[in-house]
Amino acid sequence: MSTHGTLPTVDVHLTQEDADAALRADAHRGLTSTPKVLRPQWLYDAQGSELFEQITAQPEYYPFVAEREALALGADEVARTAQADTFVELGSGSSTKSTLLLDAMSRTGLLRHYVPVDVSAAALEEAVPGLVAGYPDLDVHGVVGDFIADLRSIPAVGRRLVVLLGGTIGNFEPEDRRAFLTALSETLSSGEHFLVGTDLVKDEETLVAAYDDAAGVTAAFELNALTVLNRVLGADFDLDGFDYVAAWVPQSSRIEMRVRARRAMTVRVPALDLTVEFAEGEEMRTEISTKFTRAGIAAELDAAGFDAVGWLTDPAGRFGMTLARRR
Repeated sequence: MSTHGTLPTVDVHLTQEDADAALRADAHRGLTSTPKVLRPQWLYDAQGSELFEQITAQPEYYPFVAEREALALGADEVARTAQADTFVELGSGSSTKSTLLLDAMSRTGLLRHYVPVDVSAAALEEAVPGLVAGYPDLDVHGVVGDFIADLRSIPAVGRRLVVLLGGTIGNFEPEDRRAFLTALSETLSSGEHFLVGTDLVKDEETLVAAYDDAAGVTAAFELNALTVLNRVLGADFDLDGFDYVAAWVPQSSRIEMRVRARRAMTVRVPALDLTVEFAEGEEMRTEISTKFTRAGIAAELDAAGFDAVGWLTDPAGRFGMTLARRR
């Protein structure tokens, strides 16, 4: 598909009906489990996406700045090593960091295709026109899809560099991370590359502050999960009945984001024909953010069929990016 300055057609592999059905299944499983848990992708409705953009601007939230610094320093090295003509970005969102890689890959003279993949059609509709205007000779092929569940939605075009930014890999449970990396390896051809951003282990005070900013934006973002359940499933969560908690769990090397019931309450979820009891002080996990070491992520990639061939970090060593080649 060629855009050449016109608005591209975005392929839809995940309709709103699909997303709602997946939310129903996830919510039923999570609300009836012990402890209760929700998948973080449901945080990103229109309001949640806007709140996340605000999070990245908070002074405590270093990962956004640190990853951008790492990309600014190392994007040309990535482009030279990958020798790719297709840039596939998983969870592209607003594509604000994409230009660093797009520019670097353009400088190689090889870049022909950009494939942003996101669960949010609205995010793609907002980001893609600007990219088309900024890169008029580039084929832009947007995909609305859940790359976690279906990597087959990624077009098999050209020699690909697949990129997962923002430390998103840290939102996966370990078993889900293994499954995803293995599935990605099986999707790529030998010699194609994967660039993954990982927040690095550091002191607890810095980590907790990054996920519990003084302005309360992260708290609003995590509590928005309850708003999504109310809107989509007809639930009657009382948002004023929950507090937000960010906790460092050292044995798992991760921050856990949770909402905690201020009092005992009964929540009804009509779309699931479900009644959920919360005890006073009971917590429901809404998101995790695992922190890595360079050796740790390299070992996980190796187990999935990749060889780590490059490493980028910001000057302060807060955030790491591993470039891996499919064996």
